[in-house]
Amino acid sequence: MHTRKRTLVTGGAGFLGSHLCERLLAEGHDVICMDNFFTGSKENILHLLPHPNFELLRHDVTFPLYVEIDEIFNLACPASPIHYQYDPVQTTKTSVHGAINMLGLAKRTHAKIMQASTSEVYGDPEMHPQPEGYWGHVNPIGHRSCYDEGKRCAETLFFDYHRQHHLKIKVARIFNTYGPRMHPGDGRVVSNFIVQALKNEPITIYGSGNQTRSFCYVHDMVDGFVRLMNSNDEITGPVNLGNPCEFTISQLAGMVVEMTGSHSEIDYKPLPFDDPKQRQPVIDLAREQLAWEPRVKLAQGLERTIEYFREMLA
Repeated sequence: MHTRKRTLVTGGAGFLGSHLCERLLAEGHDVICMDNFFTGSKENILHLLPHPNFELLRHDVTFPLYVEIDEIFNLACPASPIHYQYDPVQTTKTSVHGAINMLGLAKRTHAKIMQASTSEVYGDPEMHPQPEGYWGHVNPIGHRSCYDEGKRCAETLFFDYHRQHHLKIKVARIFNTYGPRMHPGDGRVVSNFIVQALKNEPITIYGSGNQTRSFCYVHDMVDGFVRLMNSNDEITGPVNLGNPCEFTISQLAGMVVEMTGSHSEIDYKPLPFDDPKQRQPVIDLAREQLAWEPRVKLAQGLERTIEYFREMLA
């Protein structure tokens, strides 16, 4: 009881949040899962509801919350272009107002707080791969800006609260993550390819397919969250969390088609405006400060993810 922490996970019914709730419960903590269910799903956390240390709270992070907690993982925000561009004003509010509300809660309760930031703060990078010291190349008025700039502003708020109010903060910059419980219609490349392949529909590649991404399996990412939260208070971040192994979109499509035994063909479409051409993290800080690096190979993670979607479609 002396080591059990009361932990709030905002966006806890989402893809990443639900896996994080599982991990925290397994470690013996009391977990409050908060979600407004815009992109999160009750199905992701149904199996956790009977757990005596789990509590589900329907609440929007853009409104203040009054609970007593020891730690906060602030994951609340739609993370795929289809979802965050549906209501871009609300997306910005979620990042900015949500950060202000959770930082205020952390200030009142003296809680440690982690912000789930994103590699999108680097924009369409002119430096490759991307270290934490790179300030980025972001379009502030584009269609993706509600997400990019919202997350950038949230980082600013976190560090200002740290300097001004001495809050214990952690900032993680998340690179492309995949795994079971991804939303099948979120428009992200892994879920898109797998669903299309399993249905034997054309695999949609935007652009030439030579653009690159670095894919991190969800369990590795959650392990990075926990290690960052448990690190010394002097370690604030931002810390890149992602897989440094780089793949082209065409390579990913080929792997998915082969692993699913699909008859899908490739359908090339124009590259969306502001879509990054390269995305690969430098994870030296994570290795040095957290003793963390991804362990699940892409083929292994894809196998688990394909099985999840196969069961879902069945």
